[in-house]
Amino acid sequence: MLDYSLAFDSPWFLALLALVPLVWLLTFRSLSGLGGARRLLALAVRTVVLVLIVMALAEAQYVRTSDRMTVIYVLDESLSVPEADRRWMTEYVNASVAQHRDREREDRAGVVVFGREAAVEVPPYDFELKMPPTIESTLDPQYSNLAGAMKLARALFPHDSSKRLVLLTDGNENLGDARQQARALVESGVGIDVVPIHLASRGEVAVEKLILPSDVRRGQPFNLRVVLNRDAPESNPAPIGGKLRIVRKSSDREETLAAQDIELPPGKRVLTVREEIDQPDFYTYEARFIPDDPASDAMPQNNRGTTFTYVRGRGQVLLIEDWQSPGEFDHLVERLRNENLEVTVQPSDQLFSSLAELQRYDTVILANVPRSSGENANNISHFSDEQIDMLVQNTHELGSGLIMMGGPNSFGAGGWTNTELEKAMPVDFQVKSPKVVPVGALALVIDRSGSMSGEKIELSKVAAVEAAKVMGPRDSIGVVAFDTQAIWTVPMQPVQDPARIANMIGRLTSSGGTNMYPAMLEAHQALQNVDASVKHMILLTDGHTNGTGYVELARQARRLKMTVSCVAIGVDAEQNQLMDVAQAGGGKFYSVQNPAAIPRIFIREARRIARPLILEDPGGMTPQMVFPHEMIKGVSRNLPPITGLVLTTVKSNNLVEVSLASPKPTERANATILASWTYGLGKAVAWTTDAGRRWATQWTGWENYDKLFSQIVRWSMRPTGDGGKFTLASDVRDGKAQLVVTALDQDDTFLNFLSMAGSVVGPDMEPIDVDFRQTAPGRYVGEFDAQTSGSYFVIVNPGAGQTPLRTGINVGYSDEFRDRETNEPLLRSLAGLTPTGGQPGQYIDQISGADAATIAEINPFRRDLPKATASQDIWHLLVLGAACLFFADVFVRRVHVDLAWVAPLAVRVRERVLRRQQAVPEGEVMSRLRSRKAQIGEQIEQRRASTRFEPVDDVHVQPGALQEQGAPSREAKQPAASSARGVAVEEVQPEQETYTSRLLKAKKQVWEERNKEKR
Repeated sequence: MLDYSLAFDSPWFLALLALVPLVWLLTFRSLSGLGGARRLLALAVRTVVLVLIVMALAEAQYVRTSDRMTVIYVLDESLSVPEADRRWMTEYVNASVAQHRDREREDRAGVVVFGREAAVEVPPYDFELKMPPTIESTLDPQYSNLAGAMKLARALFPHDSSKRLVLLTDGNENLGDARQQARALVESGVGIDVVPIHLASRGEVAVEKLILPSDVRRGQPFNLRVVLNRDAPESNPAPIGGKLRIVRKSSDREETLAAQDIELPPGKRVLTVREEIDQPDFYTYEARFIPDDPASDAMPQNNRGTTFTYVRGRGQVLLIEDWQSPGEFDHLVERLRNENLEVTVQPSDQLFSSLAELQRYDTVILANVPRSSGENANNISHFSDEQIDMLVQNTHELGSGLIMMGGPNSFGAGGWTNTELEKAMPVDFQVKSPKVVPVGALALVIDRSGSMSGEKIELSKVAAVEAAKVMGPRDSIGVVAFDTQAIWTVPMQPVQDPARIANMIGRLTSSGGTNMYPAMLEAHQALQNVDASVKHMILLTDGHTNGTGYVELARQARRLKMTVSCVAIGVDAEQNQLMDVAQAGGGKFYSVQNPAAIPRIFIREARRIARPLILEDPGGMTPQMVFPHEMIKGVSRNLPPITGLVLTTVKSNNLVEVSLASPKPTERANATILASWTYGLGKAVAWTTDAGRRWATQWTGWENYDKLFSQIVRWSMRPTGDGGKFTLASDVRDGKAQLVVTALDQDDTFLNFLSMAGSVVGPDMEPIDVDFRQTAPGRYVGEFDAQTSGSYFVIVNPGAGQTPLRTGINVGYSDEFRDRETNEPLLRSLAGLTPTGGQPGQYIDQISGADAATIAEINPFRRDLPKATASQDIWHLLVLGAACLFFADVFVRRVHVDLAWVAPLAVRVRERVLRRQQAVPEGEVMSRLRSRKAQIGEQIEQRRASTRFEPVDDVHVQPGALQEQGAPSREAKQPAASSARGVAVEEVQPEQETYTSRLLKAKKQVWEERNKEKR
């Protein structure tokens, strides 16, 4: 039901209505000349204008008031609520709405569900609500964000009804602040009812945390403490048995520190392990409890806890080499170790799998490593996009060094073009000089027959896209697909817009038979017509192909300096024929059983077209010093010559510093040998020649070899050494990670007012900036969100000239698995809040699992909240009306209107009305009309009969005489009688002369006069 009223936002302006009597007093005499009626009319109009203006100043509003009610039920779908209780909540909602919703008032009901985020399960509507036992919304149930659900529900409320939330939850929120959100709701008039979900008492064991000292040092014993918590139901307070296992991980090593059987009584228990670290490294500790009886532990997700620590020492270097060329950098490794650097060599087929594995190293060297390498489909190793991101984040966010060393498999020649790694390097891997001719062309011939449907064709498209990414803007690519005929998916063209080429490849679909020859011929002709120094073709098929002449076409391509490689998917492909084609074409043959290997094969094969990026001169090229960088400080200017390097292009960035360059090519931007820059918190170095195996053979015996390469490595490394007087501690609570730094100088005096900053890389590899604030002398605190389970790697820069501090934080499981009791204090406080203008909410206590229909007794649609009001500003309409009436006021005073005609007009109107009221009935009127019509008809017939003439033979009519039936002759002016044959002629009386006859007579007279004049 709706009520309508008028309200004012600024009602004090209504005091101006007191001017109305004053207006009448001042203007009554001045308007006396208008007469009585006009004066009163003018004063009335003027009064209305004044009232409208005053109401507009008071900001008048049109208000509608409604007693309709909207109730939104908020259901907790997190994992802390058992499945049976979640089904019970839907039953409760259905019963509550069915019993209490007032259909006549058109009350509305809606449902919001929540876990980590909130979702609208049922929008608020005014029809019957019937929820299924399970919800349809997709949620992350490992967290409870009650505040987010309340905020979403508030946004759903319509403006034209009273508003109430009904919360069905255990109250164990671990994201957001429900109290703060509830206060905002009640201030806006929203009522809050609470139906608590009581969690049944059950056996539960949790590894709450692992505690390490904040200042673990090399060779110094310390205690590792494990905090366990046992919740036991009252019915079974006996201890439970199990095994606690504690392990320590560092790099690729794992050691078991403890593995013992324990018994846990109810309550908390702290176990201590004495520990000592002899080697500097980044260490991870993990504690796991395994119960003897799994049924005694309700949630196994919280049986594991981890923590990190970092022990400093000498600088650690990770050198990654191509697994196909082991020992290529042994000489460099030996010389660096002689310079007191700890070097770990890792082959490219045994790469790191997590960011944690990189934390022990202060710099990473990619030593002539291709992105993808291997001889066949079964042994191809490949840097995934995730691993590349780890390398980049380890440098940019965590301050590690990154060095790429040259060789025929490095930089752009190694397939690193258009990767995130290229962004981290001080040089681009593409040659952008206009003096360099196009370097390569690649033609992909892909089977699109019906047998390639599904995973095969999708991975083939991914492979084609990845191959295009490896290529530079001067390279050309073409993709021709075939079934029984050849279809160009991507016509041969330069790779200037990889995104556009990727879209074209994405349209590839599978259908039809198999005939590879037309497509192979098309690709052969396209490669023959393109201007490139290296031309390569890749054939891919999964079945038998029709036609012949493949081997001969491959030989012809080889003679034209093209190469052909073949990829056979599955056992159904003609492997022998494809092997012969690859051998004739000078390429490689790959037999693939798992289609997932296709992208790696394509990337490896695409490297063939990058060979022109390598510049070799057997005569030697002597490097030249360009900039006196710290890396070449103290190095002799008489550098030994090199015989080759990988061409690159220096980035257009002021941070890039080129220290060494080659005299060839003449384009200096492409002749870089040694370049460096600061990338984020770390440093990146590009060394485009090798370390002495192939191009720099004369350098291995050079007296400055050790000094140069050790200075390059040391410059790129994280600052190493003892942490000094800085200590870093961390803690995780309520989805927040807190970092605490204590800073002392050499005299153990607090260091104050430091400019401290931190950076964190989370499990999603996204960087997080941390701001520190000083909270006490020498104490600095920073905080960041740590809501996602996983490892967080932290680096803190205490200030200029200080060694960065590193640590790690592991969030083993969500707080959802920590809370095992209903948070009744929170829920009662929410229900006790009083909304503005209404009554406090209801705490609807119940026993979990009871009949929902009997519990839904309290009416959430009760009318104890303020009615909803909807207002609309109307002051602008009042101003418009006042303006219009102002002109009416002017019209009344300035224009005199004579109203004497009004009375006669009124009399005439009155008379006409009376005549109509006294009119004869309709039937009599019609009869009179018919009678009059008959009379007129008779008169016409009589007149026609009286003008008829009978024929008379002896009567002679004078020529020119005009005789008409019923009309007299113009010449017969008098009545005449004829006695011929005794027939009497009736005398014809002339009729009245008409207007037309007079015109004819005048006209005849004029013509007669003209004829007389002519005579």
